[in-house]
Amino acid sequence: MDAGRRKRASEVKAEGLMRGACAALAAAAALLVGLDTETETVLLIRKKATVRDVHALWVLAIAAGAAAGYHLLHLLRCLYVGRCSAADNRCRNSRALAWAWLLLDKGCAYLTFAVTVAAAQACLIALDGAHALQWNRVCNIFTRFCQQVAGSLVCGMLAAAGTAFLSGISARNLFRLYPSLSPAQRSSAK
Repeated sequence: MDAGRRKRASEVKAEGLMRGACAALAAAAALLVGLDTETETVLLIRKKATVRDVHALWVLAIAAGAAAGYHLLHLLRCLYVGRCSAADNRCRNSRALAWAWLLLDKGCAYLTFAVTVAAAQACLIALDGAHALQWNRVCNIFTRFCQQVAGSLVCGMLAAAGTAFLSGISARNLFRLYPSLSPAQRSSAK
């Protein structure tokens, strides 16, 4: 019994570390893109590039900040679960909460991935331009801005991948609560 409890404690620790890493990556993505500005002089006119110029980047900053907050809340949950013993913690054995955590993890993973990919697509237009629409390249003028956005996109994709991995852990924790059928029970169920 003690070995099982130690194994579960190490699993909670690993999940907590992964949640902390995802929170840090999502926060880095939000801060890199949210605080990014650059001012350049173009044809005697001072132009300022901010995150609000590209709406997909603004949505990325908000969504990455929300994902970071979500992971911090779950990190606190992992710290609480890690401190409690198996007999004292009713939340660990609740199927309804396990389903809620799985669905929230899936939603966070999909949202983070979709927003990051949408921002990357918008940034490709800034990188290459769209000649059919007469949109010029922007990254050759605002290089530092584009480099910070690229770093933010990398952090966002890593956070999305980590969140997808965490949703797998949530699925494992959920289906652990359901009893497995023995081979005799499987054959009688058919």
